[in-house]
Amino acid sequence: MNIFVLTLFPQMFSSVFGESMMKRAFASGVANIEYVDFRQYATDKHHTVDDTPFGGGAGMLLKPEPLFAAMDDIHERHGVVPPPAGRVILLSPQGRRFNQEVAREYAACERLTFLCGHYEGFDDRVRQHLVTEELSLGDFVMTGGEIAAMAVIDTVVRLLPGVLGNAGSLEDESHTARLLEYPQYTRPASFRGMDVPPTLLSGNHQLIAKWRRKHALYRTWRERPDLLDGLNLDDEQAQWLQQFERGDFRDIDIP
Repeated sequence: MNIFVLTLFPQMFSSVFGESMMKRAFASGVANIEYVDFRQYATDKHHTVDDTPFGGGAGMLLKPEPLFAAMDDIHERHGVVPPPAGRVILLSPQGRRFNQEVAREYAACERLTFLCGHYEGFDDRVRQHLVTEELSLGDFVMTGGEIAAMAVIDTVVRLLPGVLGNAGSLEDESHTARLLEYPQYTRPASFRGMDVPPTLLSGNHQLIAKWRRKHALYRTWRERPDLLDGLNLDDEQAQWLQQFERGDFRDIDIP
């Protein structure tokens, strides 16, 4: 996968993607990332990237020329990858909400390009003619799009084959099956009077798998019941859900 980030602050990314799993992913070539400072594509002597909005109003808008020129340069150097294999993503609170399903969708792409805004936003011609979609982390406003882009890139890249040491761990993570992850424990089995649930120490893998499924459902019902809307539960899960709703928490290790 090839990733391009159009940003006024490319140095923000080095500390995040220069460590841990992301560093290994980019160093190994599983994914390639290029930071494009679109200020360098401004043509005036001051490299101006913003201007006041027509019709008046507070703040400044990012001008279209540097962004279009930056994209033209990427296309000239690397070719055009049309959607759905190539996406040009505008980080914006007006976009569709990012979640694990969108991350999996992006992980199947050949190229992702992120536009990181600042000030009061972009000239709307950028939204209309340059990007393929808008994406939001949630209903809040940030100083710029860089942190949002980092979050999305991290979430997507870790889904690529070869990034995680144990690919099976992806299957058990929160939101993978629209359920939160079950509780997990490690040594010591007893710590300051707090004991690991006996089932996990039993060595019975069938019972452990059932315990984990039930606790994943319980944790989701308790913490994020919205995730259960429209979720296809099997008969056993449906019975457990009815049990929770009755206030029956047998076999549930409530912290």
